[in-house]
Amino acid sequence: MAGQLNVEVVAVDSKVWSGTAKAVYARTTEGELGILPNHQPLLGELQIDSTVRVQPVDGGELAWQIEGGFLSVTTDGVTILAETAEAVAPASA
Repeated sequence: MAGQLNVEVVAVDSKVWSGTAKAVYARTTEGELGILPNHQPLLGELQIDSTVRVQPVDGGELAWQIEGGFLSVTTDGVTILAETAEAVAPASA
C-alpha cells in the first residue's frame, strides 16, 4: 500500500487499535519520532508517560497515553507494544 502504514497499537492485555494510517508519532528514549510510509526499519524503546499519536487515512487523529514499551517499524508497518495504553484527546496543533 503506497502512501499508507499498517499500524497496530497493542497493550499488554489487549489490542487497542489496528488500521491504516498516514503517520505515527511517538516519543522514544532517544527523542520524538515521526513515522511516514517507507520509513527505515527500526526498534525503539517508548518513553514512559508519553503520548503516541496516529493519523488514520480516513482523517482525524487518535492518541494514547502510554507507560513505556516498544515501537517497531518494519516493511510491513508499525507496531506499538505498550505496557498500558489509555485513549486521550489529541493535543491541538
